[in-house]
Formats: sequence, C-alpha cells, structure tokens
Amino acid sequence: MYPTLEACINDLERNGHLVRVQEEVDPELEIAAIHLRVFNAGGPALLFENLKGTRYRAVSNLFGTLERSKFIFRQTWESTQRVIGMRNDPMRALRQPIQHISAAIAATKALPLKRGGGVSGFKEIAITDLPMIKHWPMDGGAFVTLPQVYTEDPDNPGIMNANLGMYRVQLTGNDYLLNKEIGLHYQIHRGIGVHQHKANRKGEPLKVSIFVGGPPAHSLAAIMPLPEGLSELTFAGLLAGRRFRYGYSDGFCISQDADFVITGEIHLNETKPEGPFGDHLGYYSLEHLFPLMRVKKVYAKHNAIWPFTVVGRPPQEDTAFGALIHELTGDAVKQEIPGVKEVHAVDAAGVHPLLFAIGTERYTPYTSVQQPSELLTIANRILGTGQLSLAKYLFITAEERQPLSTYREAEFLAYVLERIDLRRDLHFHTNTTMDTLDYSGTGLNRGSKVVFAACGDKKRELCNEVPEQLKGLRDYGNPRLILPGVVSLEGPSFSNYTDANKQLRELSEAIGARGAMLECPLIVLCDDSAFVGASLANFLWTTFTRSNPSHDIYGVNDGFVFKHWGCDNVIIDARTKPHHAPPLVSDPSIEKRINRLFATGGSLNGVQ
Repeated sequence: MYPTLEACINDLERNGHLVRVQEEVDPELEIAAIHLRVFNAGGPALLFENLKGTRYRAVSNLFGTLERSKFIFRQTWESTQRVIGMRNDPMRALRQPIQHISAAIAATKALPLKRGGGVSGFKEIAITDLPMIKHWPMDGGAFVTLPQVYTEDPDNPGIMNANLGMYRVQLTGNDYLLNKEIGLHYQIHRGIGVHQHKANRKGEPLKVSIFVGGPPAHSLAAIMPLPEGLSELTFAGLLAGRRFRYGYSDGFCISQDADFVITGEIHLNETKPEGPFGDHLGYYSLEHLFPLMRVKKVYAKHNAIWPFTVVGRPPQEDTAFGALIHELTGDAVKQEIPGVKEVHAVDAAGVHPLLFAIGTERYTPYTSVQQPSELLTIANRILGTGQLSLAKYLFITAEERQPLSTYREAEFLAYVLERIDLRRDLHFHTNTTMDTLDYSGTGLNRGSKVVFAACGDKKRELCNEVPEQLKGLRDYGNPRLILPGVVSLEGPSFSNYTDANKQLRELSEAIGARGAMLECPLIVLCDDSAFVGASLANFLWTTFTRSNPSHDIYGVNDGFVFKHWGCDNVIIDARTKPHHAPPLVSDPSIEKRINRLFATGGSLNGVQ
C-alpha cells in the first residue's frame, strides 16, 4: 500500500521493476521514444531524473506489464475483486453473507476522507513549470496522458456524486494562451460531459480539478468501468488500501495525495482547436474544437513526480491497463447483459473498432431453421452499452458443442466464418455514431456498424490456400492467405468514394464471373498485402481501423431481399482513404539520438 507515487517507485526499484534514467532527456519526442523502445522490449518502469526544461522528475511504464501491475496492487487485489464482485451480483452477497462481510467492510473503509488544509503541502507553480512532453512528431503540443480529471454534479455536488475520468489534456500549442488556457478532449456522453451539460443549463461555469500522480490506484480508478453505486473515489481507496484524501480551495476539490493539481473552469460555448495527437488506434486524431479550460491555479508537491504514458498502435502500455481491468472486473459484462458469456474488445484492432462476443442461442431449438435469433438481441445490447457502443464491427456466436474463447482470435474468427450465412447473417447500422478517434467514417463521430452473427452447424470448409478465382485479376494482385477463409488483395489507388465504389463493383463482378468460392468468405482489399499477411495483428489493425462498414463492405453476387443485404463473399475495402488520419511514424533522427542511453555505460544498457 503506497501513500505516494514515490513510495511505489522506490518499492518497484527494490524489487527490480524500475530503472532510473540519469542522463538529461528532452521531453520533446526523446522521452516518448525511450518509453516506446523499453515497452516494446518488455522492459522495466522508468524514472527520468533529469528532464530538460523542468525541475520535476517523470515516470513511465509503471503499468507496462500485467505482472508489474499486479505486483503494485498485490496487497489489495483480492479484497478489491471481492467488492466489485459483490456490486456486480448483490444476490450473491445475500446468499453468502458471511463470505462477503469483509468486502462490505473494505468498501466502507475506502470512503473518501475530507480533511482541512486544502492546498497545504503544495506549492503554487505555472503550467510552464510542468514537464512539457510531446509524444509524436505531428502532435499539436505537450499533453497530459495520465490525468485524473475531477468534476462534481452541479445539481448534486459532493465527492460521492463526482466523476473521475481520464481525458487527455493539451497544455501548450495551437491558440491556447500559455499558462492561462488548456484543452480538454472528451465526448459529451462521458461523466464530465454530463456535468458540463448541467452546468450550462444552470448558466454556471463547470469547475474542474486535474490531478496528476499520487498512488497508482488513483490513475487506474480514472479509467475503470465500475458497477453502479461504486464511485471512482471509493474504488481508488479500495485499491490503494488508503482512503482518498481531499479538501477544497477556492471551491475546487484538491486531491491531497496527488503530486500535481491543475484547477480551472469550463464556460459555456468556449472552445478552441485541440490536437493533433498520436492516439491509441495507431493514427493521429486531428485538430478539432474541444472545450477550453481557463486555468485558475496550478500546484505541485515538493519533489513531485510526473507520471505519463505513450499511446500508439497496440500493443502499448494501455493494453496492460485493459488486461488489468479485465482481471479485476471479471464477469461484470455477464451481469449487465443477460445471455452474454464473453465480450472481447480486440486490442490489436485498436480496442474500440472490433468486438468478439459469445452469447447464448436458446431460441433455436424451437425453430425449424438454425439461425441467430437471441444472438441478435444480445448484439444490440452490446452495441448500446457504455464504451462497447463505440465498436464498428461485432462478430458474435453461440458456444454450442465445443468450448470457445474470444481471446483465441484466429480460432474464434474461423468458427464464425465456418458457420455464417452471408445472405442472412450480416446486420448493418448506418448513419450512426463512431468513436471520435476513428477517422474511417463520414465525419467526426459519424459512421456505421455491422454485426456478423453465426450459430449452428458448419456451412463450409475454409480454404487453406488462395483460391484460383483470386489469382490473375486485372489491377488486383499479390493475393495472400491471411487465415483459413481470409485472403488479402492489393488494389489500385483512388481519389474518392465514387472511384472506389466503381472499382469494387468491377472487382466483385470479376470474381463472381469466375465461379462459386464459398470456401473464402472474407476478402480484404488493401494497400500492401505482404504487410497485412505478415501477422494476425497486422491483419486485425489494417482491416478494422481502415474501414467503415456501410461504405467499405462490398460483396460478390450481392443483392437485397426486403431491404436486407447479403452476398456470397464479403469484400472489405481496407485501403487508406483520402480522408483518413495519418498513421504514427517515429522520427528516425530521434531514434538515433536516444541510442546513447542504450549503449555501453548508458542507464538503459542491456534493455533492447
């Protein structure tokens, strides 16, 4: 149990989980490049002791492996799991009251603790005193990547009705007035967005406190999907093994455990361009208008440490965050959505674009035809639930005669493709919402969704080599078998969707003219077939981050029956489109510059 971030760092170092970087490091691109190289090597947490332009130290990769994350929370892990389990299934606590008494007591002891003193122990500083970390070459400025953004409900103020969320914060760049304004990137449906809407309705500014640092449990609390009735601040206390300590100053909540606190206000209709920012899909999120926060005061503890992470194409440190959350929450989704056995947001595809799910199909025994029925009800529930609603693609099936796992991704996909009826089992949601960070749609937050549902007996044997029908096609070459039943093709360039539609129609007709090819239900059209076929991760990332179902799914011998679209073979156009955001690419000169730390005598020698 750590009262401070530094206590955690010292413990990690004693146990071989952390290395101190003593060389001077530039927060502009260098520090992020170092983090990425160490993370990719499965290396330790990093404490940067000499950061150019600031007196403060910085730490990263704390949660870089699931093993290290569980080590950090080893003393409170089981008790926290029990409390979450009790909240997910209250009837279990009633059936087994003795076993759950300790969980109830733990939850009570974790309630936030209000203390006097407000900002006692803090020193007032300026935004420009903070570590100004720029992560990727095209980023619009310096960002906070592990913030704990705190707001209270204007209609029902107080810490037990507060929201603690992790929304990225832009400190510098664009049109922000230095030291006076910063940008907050969040969607209106998130907790802070609900609070902002209420404040706007009352004609009041929304007070915001941004906490950075403190016990690692506080960072995790800001991203946890918690069961109803369990606040983020109570969870923070549970996992930290220490009540969340707070006070107020000038009407702003102050986490007395944090290393840094930034306070300010969001006023009605005050926005400025935020971004670009290298994001977790592996592309830049571009510049858009987002809420402006007027900075009031900035505070730092003596010897404060600035935690940060770097996001990019998965896997990254946030992948380990996701694994940690999955272990803690267990079967929470089963309690929220009846009939669901498992839902897996596929990390290699950027998490939000692609879901694999297993449900039940109890309607089938009462019908003469085996087809998804209950699965479709479950699919709609999944696509309407929290962060799962950001998904574009949902592959769902029922576990029938053999055990299934959505985490064995190639096996799961093959199971679905063996059973799907492509004329019946594709279900589209068009002109709907999409993740703000996803630029494959028709505009910001605008796109589509599709459900691939399958159950029952096998309908086909999947091909294990490229079918003859996909060889020698004019303008479409280098066919590669990616997985059984999945083949990639390289296609020509194009300038707009009109051209793309014409190309795909011609390709569909050319394939259809060569005869039936039921053993290959999925064809992926791409820019570089060798890259897509090089690994399962490359296939998942390219296919599902570079396509919008309504605009980029075509079919061989396709057609409509009573407004339902179907085909013999699905073609997903996963080529890069003119409106797509650029992918994240490291600066070679920075990569060369950081080699000094990994060379003989460098702090990170031996970590490659």
